[in-house]
Amino acid sequence: MKFPSWEGLGVGNMTRRTIIPYNLNLVPLAKQLRQNMTLAEVLLWNNLKQKQMRGYDFDRQRPIDEYIVDFYCKDLMLAIEIDGWSHDLDASGVNDIQRQQRLEALGVHMLRFRDEEVKHNMANVLWGIEGWIIANETQE
Repeated sequence: MKFPSWEGLGVGNMTRRTIIPYNLNLVPLAKQLRQNMTLAEVLLWNNLKQKQMRGYDFDRQRPIDEYIVDFYCKDLMLAIEIDGWSHDLDASGVNDIQRQQRLEALGVHMLRFRDEEVKHNMANVLWGIEGWIIANETQE
């Protein structure tokens, strides 16, 4: 008798997954954002999709609570944000801080990378993500 492989299904990985409700009105916007990703988002997505990052499944443009995050891994409760030029504006920066505080209060961990870093130093970005996973996947 043959059994399915448990590899990549969260077995042996972190088991922090918590269901976080989200605003259903954000779904159409999330779909639109997926269809119109920035270059930096596309480049990072090409390295996260299909469980390429240590076997973890990431979603892109994922609604969580009242927000949409660029990338999200449910098993790690990890959101990854790419900050572009709009994040340099004061009002946007305040909103980013409030948003991050709210998501962290829900148990979501946040990693942020600059748009230019993703475009010009992908190896460092991937090292940062993988380093966070290694440091946190054994904690429970």
